[in-house]
Formats: sequence, structure tokens, C-alpha cells
Amino acid sequence: MSDSSILSQMIVALPDLREFHAPTNSVYALLRDVVRREVVDTFAAEVAEPKAFGPFGDLVFPYVKMGAIDSLDLFGLDELIIFSFYWRNRARYRRVLDLGANIGLHSIMLARAGFTVTCYEPDPHHFSLLNRNLDNNAITTVTPKQAAVAIEAGSLEFVRVLGNTTGSHLAGSKTNVYGDVERFKVEAVTFNSIIDGVDFIKMDVEGQEKKILTATQREHWQNLDMMCEIGSAENAASVFAHFQGIGINTFAQKIGWAKVERVEDMPTSYHDGSLFISAKAEMPWNE
Repeated sequence: MSDSSILSQMIVALPDLREFHAPTNSVYALLRDVVRREVVDTFAAEVAEPKAFGPFGDLVFPYVKMGAIDSLDLFGLDELIIFSFYWRNRARYRRVLDLGANIGLHSIMLARAGFTVTCYEPDPHHFSLLNRNLDNNAITTVTPKQAAVAIEAGSLEFVRVLGNTTGSHLAGSKTNVYGDVERFKVEAVTFNSIIDGVDFIKMDVEGQEKKILTATQREHWQNLDMMCEIGSAENAASVFAHFQGIGINTFAQKIGWAKVERVEDMPTSYHDGSLFISAKAEMPWNE
């Protein structure tokens, strides 16, 4: 099997390099450039062969275009940081959700870390690729659901952004949408209806995070952690105020995974990295 030893070593080492995870850090910039070169060399083939991917084992992940974005972008440094977190916490979590599963890479990594996964992806094209990628990697512990996750259930309007389908979203989730779009109905389930017995969630719901997170209560977080993306300054301010109000901690990659004490420390887009939400006193980076 072809091996990218740099990528494999990076995944193992990243938890111990967390002081450099802030996107403004000069070491982060170096690591980001190294990762990009290795990813292009490893995962650029449309007919994919198994590639060794650190502790997660061999990965089959064919190259696909998604508008201006492609599948190589799913292996950026920020994603590898999250994958390394999954692996470090493989003994901590058991039942997890992948909300906004795209074409399945996070679900595969979560499954390979030993978790039982239910993933949700509303776009039918992405959902088809997700199932293909699960099959290609012989993943049997992921249950895929073709649905959006929101605060209301039923048939909702979905906006597919043709220039970047990774940015597609439920109508009303984003104020500025550029380029051509397609609109169609998708089924949605409520967040509260799917979280019973779940102890970890990865969430990237393209603007819906404000509505979902500010509808939660303190009791929801007693045995639940989340890694999520925040898509705007408005959403960041609302999420910050909500968790400050209910006494649940947040930790931001933007500040090296320190505890968020000020709204200025909140991520406001994917450029700032992820937000970790937990009732824990600190983020669990140690095995």
C-alpha cells in the first residue's frame, strides 16, 4: 500500500502540537503548506487506490470536484487536527453523530476510531458519494441518513450552491450567497430528536448552528461534547452569549483551544477553525 508517512506522522503528532493549532500561528502556516503538498500527492487520483492514513488504516477516497472546492480540501490541516482529536478520544466516546456529513470523510474517520456513527447529509448528490465512500472502505458501523438537521422537522427548502456545493444549506441560513444555485426540498429532522444516548457530535451545518445551539439547555451537555463550525460573526455572538448564560464551556482553535472568555475569541468562519463545546473544565486532548 502506498503510504504518506508525513500525513500519518502528522495525525499522530498533532494533539501534542496543539499550542500551534491557531490559524494565525506561524507554525500552523508551515504545517498547513506541508499537509497540502502531501494531500495532493496522495489523494488526487479519480480512480483511488488504498493509501495508508496513519492510525486510521488504509483509506480509499477518489478525487471529486464540488464546484470550486474539491475533495482535496477535505484533508486540510484543520480537518487533520479534528481527525487527530477523534483518535485521541477513541476510548472516551462511543455513539456519535456526524451532522453535515458531506461525502463521508469524517464519518469514515469516526468509524475507524471505533465509534458507532449516524451521519446526516441532505444533498442527494453528496449522499450518493458518501455511500460510495463508505462502501469503498468497508465501513459497517455508520448509518447514513439523507436528511438535514434543524430545529423543525419536515420538508424544508435546500439551496445547493453550484460554485461550491460544500456551502449548500437550508434556505435562510446564510445572508450572502454568491453565484448560481438550485433550490429543492429536503427532509429535515430535529436536533433534539436524535441526540439521546449520543456522547459526541461533529457538526457542520452551514449557518444552522445558531438556531440549533441556542435552542439547547444545560442538561443536554452533561454527557455530550461537540466539535462544530461557526459560520458568521452574528452566529458567533449568539452562540457565545447562550453558552455563557447556561454555564457550558467552549474552547476555540482560534486561541489554541483555550477556554473562550470573550466573544472576540469565538470563530466567525471556517478560517478561524473549530469550536469545541463541553461541560468539561478543559478540552480532552490526552488519552
